[in-house]
Amino acid sequence: MLLRLIALLKLFKGLLLVGAGVGALRLLHADVLEAVLLLSDRLNLDPQNRYVDAVVERLAMVDAHTLRSLGVGSFVYAALLLTEGVGLWLRQPWAEYFTVLVTGSFVPLEAYELTRRFTAVRLVVLLVNVAIVVYLIARIRRRRGTLQA
Repeated sequence: MLLRLIALLKLFKGLLLVGAGVGALRLLHADVLEAVLLLSDRLNLDPQNRYVDAVVERLAMVDAHTLRSLGVGSFVYAALLLTEGVGLWLRQPWAEYFTVLVTGSFVPLEAYELTRRFTAVRLVVLLVNVAIVVYLIARIRRRRGTLQA
């Protein structure tokens, strides 16, 4: 049950990143500011809102190279997450090892980011990823113990 939940989380995050990659690449030949303002209008966001203004300000500095890099990076990370998710959903032992390796490799970066700027979201992400790694390591050890006995 928990393995399937982790698989769904990985698949969901992977699909979100595919969407982000597609969005970044679609903005390559568009006016980024105009697209953001149109989106904020469709979502009924106040253009004078400080958060919307901050996003617009940052996006004003985005160039084609950055968008291309974000798109490609999103697709690469999405491929990792989707591979993890499908493997875990199919209960493949290699997927447990792969997920421990990939998810565990991001834990130090997440911890560092948490020390740079503490937010509840960053803390939750870190704790969830640590819990996933610990759970999968325990599963792997249990399976190895069963095989050796």
